[in-house]
Amino acid sequence: MRLRLENLRQQRYGDVVERHRSAYDRSAAADRDTRTKDHWKLDERAAFLDRLRAAGARTLLEVGCGTGQDSLYFQQEGLEVRAVDVSPAMVERTRAKGIEASVRDVLDLGFPESTFDAVYSLNTLLHVPNADLDAALRAIRTVLVPGGLFYLGVYGGEDEEGVALEDVHVPPRFFSFRSDKQLLTHAERAFEILDFHIHDAADLRFQALTLVKPAAASTGGS
Repeated sequence: MRLRLENLRQQRYGDVVERHRSAYDRSAAADRDTRTKDHWKLDERAAFLDRLRAAGARTLLEVGCGTGQDSLYFQQEGLEVRAVDVSPAMVERTRAKGIEASVRDVLDLGFPESTFDAVYSLNTLLHVPNADLDAALRAIRTVLVPGGLFYLGVYGGEDEEGVALEDVHVPPRFFSFRSDKQLLTHAERAFEILDFHIHDAADLRFQALTLVKPAAASTGGS
């Protein structure tokens, strides 16, 4: 179901991160662990694993790990996995699965440059305002090795951002939905685009990108 958004003044990441930490800490983490994943999400995850195997990747960071289901999948498939999330409750759930997880946000990942062969992020960067999306993408690029792969999956389709009026979370979360053109414009400022495709389910549009850190990419600038 498409969320209706209340368009407030231009938001920055610092304006919304505590909102999301509180919302996800209060949400039913146990319920999230029991939800059945859409088959196409499982297919997306498996396809990215195939790419990682073909590239010889060994290490992976999940940004916005939630309860750690995807991190566990990649770890069980033989990757060395680290995970981060802004919610301590979600990180606790992830650690309970045997994943090395930390409470961190996308603008302050806290890992040295070129630490990971791959990064995976599903429906996390849609909580980052447009004003800080380039910075978030650069932060992810920094922790990737040159030539490293980044899977970015988000709901979008239209250019709008704001707080969801009918969100089930308390406090209601902030979302930034982006058109294909807008999302790709941001992505190509930091990465090379290996693949882009969409899934349409009901009135939701899911945008899936596989991105590559250029071999000569610098950590600063745009």
